[in-house]
Amino acid sequence: MTVKSEQTRQLVAGVALRMFREIGFAKTTMRAIAAEAGVSVGNAYYYFASKDDLVQELYLQVQAEHAARAAEALKDAADLTSRLRATLHTGLDAMAPYHRFGGDFIATAIRPTSPVNPFAAGSTAAREASLDIFRTAVEAAKPPAPKKLRSDLPELLWLFYMAVTLFWVYDTSDGQQRTRRLVDGAVPLITRGLSLARVPGVGRILDDFLSLSRSIRG
Repeated sequence: MTVKSEQTRQLVAGVALRMFREIGFAKTTMRAIAAEAGVSVGNAYYYFASKDDLVQELYLQVQAEHAARAAEALKDAADLTSRLRATLHTGLDAMAPYHRFGGDFIATAIRPTSPVNPFAAGSTAAREASLDIFRTAVEAAKPPAPKKLRSDLPELLWLFYMAVTLFWVYDTSDGQQRTRRLVDGAVPLITRGLSLARVPGVGRILDDFLSLSRSIRG
């Protein structure tokens, strides 16, 4: 791709994401994006075959913003509780400008066959970027997470983050403060629960849980 082509692609993407924020997902059409960007409709479709492709671009940009915010917040966080809380809150911060159209978007993304479903093959790059953020939170924690959990924990925490995101989409409280309280209340429960992995009897139950989790994820 030439420099000019990349600039046009970034222009179209930038306009689309701004329109998502300003007028919502449902009202943002490819024709409107092209008009706002000052390019032909055909040119817009050349770079992005549909709004679904622009949603994937949104995913990637949100993950990049989340990674940058999390990296800064994690500088002062050592234990897993602090690191997980920081990771989740910075994720909410990165998504905040798009809360307005969250409901419209979820109606599309939640369908199992939707190409913008977070679990779909087309979402792999964004999903891996998000998982990397949780890997960083877990791997540098001091004291470390229980060894038997360490490899599975980032994905399990990411799944929790997906549940938090769903709650956030439908949270109409001012600034989505109910979601913030959910994070602040749930994180200590999660990390205290993880410490039980070192208890012999509980550890065996946890092994069964991990086996089940791996079987349905893999």
